[in-house]
Amino acid sequence: MTLKIDRHGQASVLTPGEIELLFNDGFLTDRDRTLFGVCLFSACRIAEACSLLTRDVYAPNSRVRPELIIRKANTKGKLGTRTIPVIEDLRSLLGAWQPHAGVTYLFPGRHRAHHWRHLHPEAASRILREATERVGMEGFSTHSFRRTALTQMSNAGIPLRVIQKLSGHRSLAVLQEYLEVSDSQVRGAASALSALGYVRKYSFDYLELKQSPEEGSYFDLMQDGRQLRLIPLSNPLQEQVTRNLNAAALDAVVDQVLSANWDVQLDDDDCPF
Repeated sequence: MTLKIDRHGQASVLTPGEIELLFNDGFLTDRDRTLFGVCLFSACRIAEACSLLTRDVYAPNSRVRPELIIRKANTKGKLGTRTIPVIEDLRSLLGAWQPHAGVTYLFPGRHRAHHWRHLHPEAASRILREATERVGMEGFSTHSFRRTALTQMSNAGIPLRVIQKLSGHRSLAVLQEYLEVSDSQVRGAASALSALGYVRKYSFDYLELKQSPEEGSYFDLMQDGRQLRLIPLSNPLQEQVTRNLNAAALDAVVDQVLSANWDVQLDDDDCPF
């Protein structure tokens, strides 16, 4: 996880536990939860969230629109207007906030009478700093919500071109810089290379559990008419007098199979196993 300290470095990606802690105990008002909920559930920038127009969020009947409209004039680089589908989590937040929305802007500034002004991004940054301090979190900034959303979509297998459509990045190269890559993902990528291995691997068609007076209980692994016989060095079924094996005894034998604590007897000199 990248750590941001004293406003330097890349903003950390939030874990589900950190999101829950922040929204339940860090943010104190519905406005703050709605503001950062917009950032989290739409992957927008804090400046874009602060400057959302009320009419671009709510229809004339005051209901939440199916899509947020982020106007070109309010985007970084003014690359183009974006529409972002409103998922149920965000719809719930926006629905509760509707009676408090400003006449012009979704999040009005300090003086609500000045309806032509919206909450400033610097004020939003201060709100977040106070919230993270309240719950003992560090390394996060307003950009953490955007990085978290984009990383979540990438981890879910959403194609980068689709993510770019939502995020509004100029290029895929810039978008990729936002995405968090975990150690487990790197290990998983390396593990995928095992499919390229050239060492010949064998599998078996089926396994048979058998008993004989001479050898006691043993397993036969069968493939294409060939047989690999596994005989336990110690036999947990030795005291069984019938072929009706109880579950505990059978489990003991299977455990020995898996631990490979067996002598091997082949019935075919040409068997490749």
